[in-house]
Amino acid sequence: MNELYAFDSTSSVEMLPPFVIKSVEERATARHCSKGIEPRISAERVILLDTQPVFSASVLAEMMEPDGSSTISVMSGESLSAELAQEIMAIQLAVFLASTCHILLVVSDGVHDDDLWHLMSTADLLKGDISDPSLLSSSSGLVEKDSKVPEREYTATPVFVRTKLRDQELTPKNILLLRKELMQYFKTSSFVTKTTRNHSDEQVSSSNRDTDSSTLNLFTIPCKEKKENPRAESYISALRKIRDQILSVNRSSFMRPVSEHEWLKSSAKIWDQVRNSSKISEYCRSLQDSGMY
Repeated sequence: MNELYAFDSTSSVEMLPPFVIKSVEERATARHCSKGIEPRISAERVILLDTQPVFSASVLAEMMEPDGSSTISVMSGESLSAELAQEIMAIQLAVFLASTCHILLVVSDGVHDDDLWHLMSTADLLKGDISDPSLLSSSSGLVEKDSKVPEREYTATPVFVRTKLRDQELTPKNILLLRKELMQYFKTSSFVTKTTRNHSDEQVSSSNRDTDSSTLNLFTIPCKEKKENPRAESYISALRKIRDQILSVNRSSFMRPVSEHEWLKSSAKIWDQVRNSSKISEYCRSLQDSGMY
């Protein structure tokens, strides 16, 4: 996120990054440093939204009462267990970001962490009753029904990122398998149908896409540690290349143009819609009845 902001971490000038980076103490105690949703606006007027980590043990520990219930109300005041509340809160964050952003970064560590893929698949199923941000007026809520603009569901363009990959995991064969797994996982989602219609493979360099059939954006970032293979791409080089590629992705567009101020006001209304979503509420009750939580 700091790289997308154009913050230069290698500069000799002492400057604080726009988004906080974990301190040594926070890493040692496995604590998180981001809370809620933190916005920043870059010099290029790019609005960046960073969220607290989802499915984080430290987030769960902070919101858990001694009896296992949640200190945070996520469903209209209903009392939930902390584990279920964390699950629903992750879904709410995913639905909100997918409903308000142009590009949604889905960042996972390593090649075997599929939790966020499952989260995005669930959010895709549950966000159908959320409005397009540009169709929310500042007063009455929705554009008048006699508008000649056809209704449609808005979804951000997802960009999947795998970080902390070792040299042996960054082979062309492994990356190709990961891309095929990604496409197989989301083949029935709106992400694939939308990107198939709107995206061109020419938007992503050949080093970072499957040249045959990939319609979902997948990027890989190596570990920060010294490379075992001196010819392998470095962490900083990969970050900067990905920044250029992400900012050039053919992103989703709202139904109507909106100003930054209008987008901010609409986003607040969309968060209210997410909090009161009947689909998410029904899904929450199904999880409660399943006995999993």
